[in-house]
Amino acid sequence: MIKVPMTKEGAAALEQELEHLKKVERPKIIAAIAEAREHGDLKENAEYHAAREQQSFCEGRIQEIEGKLSNAQVIDVTKMPAGEKVIFGATVDILNIETEEVLTYKIVGDDEADVKNNKISISSPIARGLIGKEVGDVAMVRTPGGDVEYEIDAVRYV
Repeated sequence: MIKVPMTKEGAAALEQELEHLKKVERPKIIAAIAEAREHGDLKENAEYHAAREQQSFCEGRIQEIEGKLSNAQVIDVTKMPAGEKVIFGATVDILNIETEEVLTYKIVGDDEADVKNNKISISSPIARGLIGKEVGDVAMVRTPGGDVEYEIDAVRYV
């Protein structure tokens, strides 16, 4: 089984969602099914079918999260030796050499990626171009619009 890298924060978020599904949503859905059953004929009972559909979705999500957590290699970057090398979990400030725009990204696992919150997947073109580089290095990133050069300004392990 291949382990999938995940930050400590990403694992905590999944564990929190899993606990919510098991302790809040699952009992709520079971109660809704029981109430719908009391209304009689299940064949034409829309509430019953909706509750069963919700249950199916909830149980599927629980299995999905449990699978992700069991395959996760949780990495706590705050425990890494401080350095200037870009690694998984690092927060990186990069300068687009052409436009002089400064961008900040945190390199995270595939399931944690959220560009709106400046979290990019380890398998994204930018992250692949940055991994292994150090402060002051220039990384060439292939994008659909052509190659872009980024200079690494800072690396933080937070």
